[in-house]
Amino acid sequence: MEPLLPECYFHIYNRAIGNELLFREDKNYTFFIEKYKQYLTPIADTLAFCLMPNHFHLLICLKPQATIEAQLLSSAKGAKNYPAADCIEKRELFLSKYISKQFSNLFSSYTQAYNLIYNRRGSLFLKNFKRKPVEDDGYLIRLVNYIHRNPVNHGFVSQPQQWKYSSYNAIVSDQPTLIKRDEVLQWFDGLANFKYNHFYLLEL
Repeated sequence: MEPLLPECYFHIYNRAIGNELLFREDKNYTFFIEKYKQYLTPIADTLAFCLMPNHFHLLICLKPQATIEAQLLSSAKGAKNYPAADCIEKRELFLSKYISKQFSNLFSSYTQAYNLIYNRRGSLFLKNFKRKPVEDDGYLIRLVNYIHRNPVNHGFVSQPQQWKYSSYNAIVSDQPTLIKRDEVLQWFDGLANFKYNHFYLLEL
């Protein structure tokens, strides 16, 4: 499985097991975002996201190693187990596992609350979330487009701005947001081109 490394871009996606739904009501989406902020914003910048009833897509860039290390070392367990500075490969592996654990914590925390509300048991997400490194600028643009047009492709809405649970409207607005808006708009050479590109789907 692809290691999650600092200062790298990744397309992260996962879905519910079987025919389950991840999100049944507005409050589910809101709660997931709250947990996302708790577990992932300390270690990753968010460029785009879309939450769908039974799956989600994220485009993130993991923060610099020093930032993630500081977060890791803030816990007694992390400080105790982190390899010595001269063990570079061991540190890289440990950091990758720590990053993956933050995702696991997000999914576990959300699932526990979800199960309590809807009187269900067991896992909600597929066990191994997918991660795909993004190394090409052209692919970044197509991926942002793909993520925001996911609700259109699945027939929920006719235009990306009509879906409440994605980063599209946060990017086109001037309101405070956790999305790295300026960086995304720079990829598209500005807001007007960003909007224009989202009227049609560029194939990945």
